[in-house]
Amino acid sequence: LKTLKDVISLKFKTSESEGVIFHGEGQQGDYITLELKKAKLVLNLNLGSNQLGSIFGHTSVTTGSLLDDHHWHSIIIERHGRNINLTLDRHMQHFRTNGEFDYLDLDYEITFGGMPFSGKPSSNSRKNFKGCMESINYNGNNITDLAKRKKLEPSNVGNLSFSCVEPHTVPVFFNATSYLEVPGRPSQDLFSVTFLFRTWNPNGLLLFSNFADDLGNVEIDINEGKVSVHINVTQVRKNRIDISS
Repeated sequence: LKTLKDVISLKFKTSESEGVIFHGEGQQGDYITLELKKAKLVLNLNLGSNQLGSIFGHTSVTTGSLLDDHHWHSIIIERHGRNINLTLDRHMQHFRTNGEFDYLDLDYEITFGGMPFSGKPSSNSRKNFKGCMESINYNGNNITDLAKRKKLEPSNVGNLSFSCVEPHTVPVFFNATSYLEVPGRPSQDLFSVTFLFRTWNPNGLLLFSNFADDLGNVEIDINEGKVSVHINVTQVRKNRIDISS
């Protein structure tokens, strides 16, 4: 594949913050990789560099955030030479690649949902995508349909299912006045709690609990966008511990 123009589009949803969405590379040093990193979308593209180092083609663009929310997100990549339009959920970002080359020269297979182990350091540090994709279209080819009808050669690696499994987690939505109260566990020395949360509000109380026998309390809150933990212990001199992150 040696292309001057490319149009790649797909939709995905995942609850994982890391994963390769698609990847292609060539022996000349060209590559294109779209992946999730820290729940943001990262496009790495290189239309060619020279061995002297005077032409450096690597280009990296990051867009979006919190994309591991298990909602559908749509991506369109439109390339004409060095000009790229990257659209995520209708928000378009335009940029030009580094270097002096216009063609993307890919010798090997294009992979969706991961990348083959090449022995390069970049391939073993990257996770494969875990989640659902639909409407995968690469330069006019409906990849999802071809995969389902087993018209791709070589075909898929590993188990693909043509359905989307919903997560087993049950979210709880709180408004400004609601809260959830659960019974404590008396006569236990260990206090342990884990949860995931997502909010647009910079301030709010996440958790509060009194210790038994008036020994104190623990409070977790968001203050100016930072999570703070406050532990009050009544029986010791230094009776308050504050941790902020």
